Amino acid sequence: MRILGNRLSLLDSERQASGDAKSLDDDSHVKTRLCQYEASSNEKGIYLARQFVISKIEGQNQVLKKYGLKRHDLSVIEKINSLKTNDVKRLRSRLMAIEGHCSDKYFSQIFGLLPESLRPERRKTFKAYDGTNNVFNLTYEILSWKVHQALIRAKLEPYLGFLHSTATGKPSLVCDFQELYRHLVDDFVIQYCRKLGAVDFTMKSEDFSKARKGKRKYLNEPRTRDLLKDLTEYFQSKVTIPRIRMGARQEVETLINEETSLLAMFLRDERPTWKPCVVELAD
Repeated sequence: MRILGNRLSLLDSERQASGDAKSLDDDSHVKTRLCQYEASSNEKGIYLARQFVISKIEGQNQVLKKYGLKRHDLSVIEKINSLKTNDVKRLRSRLMAIEGHCSDKYFSQIFGLLPESLRPERRKTFKAYDGTNNVFNLTYEILSWKVHQALIRAKLEPYLGFLHSTATGKPSLVCDFQELYRHLVDDFVIQYCRKLGAVDFTMKSEDFSKARKGKRKYLNEPRTRDLLKDLTEYFQSKVTIPRIRMGARQEVETLINEETSLLAMFLRDERPTWKPCVVELAD
């Protein structure tokens, strides 16, 4: 937990440096966020909500293909594109239902790739009890920090998304955008967990409520440090997607930063469309 606290403090300081320290002559962040706000309730926002779900499903198919599992039928993408409604909230609800159904089928398969002793019964996010789900949750949290930083650099508002709920205090655009890269983290976690055993986890007693305590399983501190180191190196590994200006390959972290910039350009009408690149996984 100390490691996570240090990383969150680092994120907050970097967010302040990149988000608050602007030249008085630089109003591009104002234009970007005004365009983002307008898009959240018009056809452009509806288009983006579809793109986030479609890209997540395509990413999951990359993982399923790599490990010889049953991929999502492409008819689900046709269904997403055929949804007809001008009610943004209703569309979000229908898209999230489709995404949830696909994710349930996806995790039921990829959990079977893990050692039997580490297989959870189902995917559990908030307050998971088992160690494997908590490994997924930790790596997703690190991904969200990377995305949060990239969105701020692109002058986008992390708390104003297009797919996930814009409830108070929820960084909904971070939640939206990290869907593009979850499949990369999933592939990393699958490979990492294959070398783990019971000895690599520890039980911690926590307060579930004022009157109730319970135990949750986490990676022990040496393994947590090892995972953070390996994941940092993974974000620095290169993928075969051209950079905006030059080069046929780029680091995963650079790709995240460039994709947020392309999204901001689309919102400002500097690009006619935005179709995120889905990273292909080597067999």
